[in-house]
Amino acid sequence: MSITAETKCSYCFKTICCQYITQQIDSPKKKADFQVMLWQIAHANVEFYKDEDGWFLMFITPCEQLEATGGCAIYNQRPDICREYDNDYCEYDASAEENFELYFKTYDELLSYCRKRFKKWDKKK
Repeated sequence: MSITAETKCSYCFKTICCQYITQQIDSPKKKADFQVMLWQIAHANVEFYKDEDGWFLMFITPCEQLEATGGCAIYNQRPDICREYDNDYCEYDASAEENFELYFKTYDELLSYCRKRFKKWDKKK
């Protein structure tokens, strides 16, 4: 049997797309914007990335409606965002990180970027 968009989810036992949520954010420009991001990423399971669509705040947190088998316990009542998800080319095919222009998994990674972007990052006002 060949894997198609219609059958692909049944082969994805890690249920990758249901292990996190993202929220697009305004592109950070000022030092103050990055200070807020540092505060956010200092918390557990918070990451940031930038791709061709812009900047995103990502929370690594699995959907509480996942069954032990990886299926959706609320499939018939699932939210529209789940229904509209296009898996023609998804993380089963390739890791999302491959398309990230920037990716920050830790406070230290983002702080290092801030220090490079803002030469006077560590100077007081």
